[in-house]
Amino acid sequence: MDSILEVQRQTHEEIERYDKALYSILSRPSVNQEVDLQNAHKASQVLDRITARATALTGLYDDEGARKVELEALSSKGNDRDLSEFYSRLAKIQEHYKKYPDSDPAGGFDLEIASFLDDMGQEEEDFEEEDPIALLFSGEESYGRYLDLYSSHTAFCNLKNVGKRPTYLQYLDILIASATNNEPLHHDLSKEARFTKDYETYIKDLHSYLLSFLKKSQPLHDTESEQRLADEYFKKRWDAGEIQGWEASNDASNVDSNGGAGIWCAACQKHYSKQTVYDSHLTSKKHIKASQKQATSSKPPANPNGNSAPTPAPTSQGQSSATTRLQTSAYHTALATSLLVTLAPVLNETKSNVERKFSLTAREREQELQEKAQPAPTPAADGTQEEEEEEERIYNPLKLPLGWDGKPIPYWLYKLHGLGVEYKCEICSDHVYMGRKNFDRHFQEARHAFGMRALGLPNTKHFHEITRIEDALALAEKLKREGRNEIFEQETMEELEDDEGNVYNRKTYEDLKKQGII
Repeated sequence: MDSILEVQRQTHEEIERYDKALYSILSRPSVNQEVDLQNAHKASQVLDRITARATALTGLYDDEGARKVELEALSSKGNDRDLSEFYSRLAKIQEHYKKYPDSDPAGGFDLEIASFLDDMGQEEEDFEEEDPIALLFSGEESYGRYLDLYSSHTAFCNLKNVGKRPTYLQYLDILIASATNNEPLHHDLSKEARFTKDYETYIKDLHSYLLSFLKKSQPLHDTESEQRLADEYFKKRWDAGEIQGWEASNDASNVDSNGGAGIWCAACQKHYSKQTVYDSHLTSKKHIKASQKQATSSKPPANPNGNSAPTPAPTSQGQSSATTRLQTSAYHTALATSLLVTLAPVLNETKSNVERKFSLTAREREQELQEKAQPAPTPAADGTQEEEEEEERIYNPLKLPLGWDGKPIPYWLYKLHGLGVEYKCEICSDHVYMGRKNFDRHFQEARHAFGMRALGLPNTKHFHEITRIEDALALAEKLKREGRNEIFEQETMEELEDDEGNVYNRKTYEDLKKQGII
């Protein structure tokens, strides 16, 4: 068994080495969201170990009896031979290391510190280990950047008496308004909706999710202390009756265990929401049979004809359970509100991300998921990255044309202009034009004009849309047969310019010159 003094010394050493490791982790430069969050989780784990060591060290210092016995055994007071106990322990230690020369006094502590500082040479391994931090988040949360509140939104829309069901963006606006104004969540919701068990389940799940997300995305945030303060503040106000909208009224006493409110039937052991429903069930066979069974068991019978007043059923136990449920719902509402205030920036980012996703097409969303699946570029050894290499590695699996910024154009623009359709022109030496716009434009370009000139044909509007040499020659023969030989005359193919810069073909130029106009 180790000496208590040695255990204290070793604990102090471990705390000091943890402090140095924590400083190294927190002093790392910010790279991106993933790396920063990984460092935050490592720092949180180191803090937990420091706290555990400090708690154990406090217990050792409080044990005055063991320390006193240890000091007396190692000192010369009360012993005939001075420091005999000290030298006997030293001999045992030396004998141990002679027998086991390769033993490490620190054990696995050095390996644990190295794992926090990434000194294990993991970058040199050929395989890529699975990131444990990424497994904590769903795909919608995107490594802790956004909140995934779709299930909470569905549960809220399924509440009774909630009124108009909000869309997901409207639901996020409700949460953002509560976080911005620091108002109780769903304070404008009717009591009929908030006093049900479904609302209690909904607000508990929402609080549980927000709490777990905050611990995962911000591990260094003191969430427990914040929740403890919110808990104490709520209990103080609840006892003083200062929380508005959660007063236990007579309506709350009529809430049954299933979350419904109404008229109690002692025979059927059931609540009914309306008087008409209660009156109609009195003539049913089920109620009559239950009433007869109640009469034979020496209990007050209910009137099967429904002529008397309904049986008042709210007991003290029912009232107590309803009040407890109201307090539980109000309690979790207050705690969820405090979490929303802390997560207000994340809520705004979540709304912006949802709006951006709604503006994307299905193909663009798929392409975005593929880009996220690609491994992030690793930084260079000196902390900088080669910008030229990043530009060369543009992810373009669909081979989309590049825009003015050197990046692929959006897929919807690619489809809009029909850039995926190929048009082949035999006159242009079988050159292929992508898209209808480029195809129509090429008839006035130099490549097509050169091809027509090589065939001895004029590049006029008559030959527009003609791409095959055989068709162009056939059309030229047809135009000759129809007496339209003037289009082949040289004078119609040459253009002349006057002194003012106006361009005419040769025949028109000569006619205007004869008339003295130019």
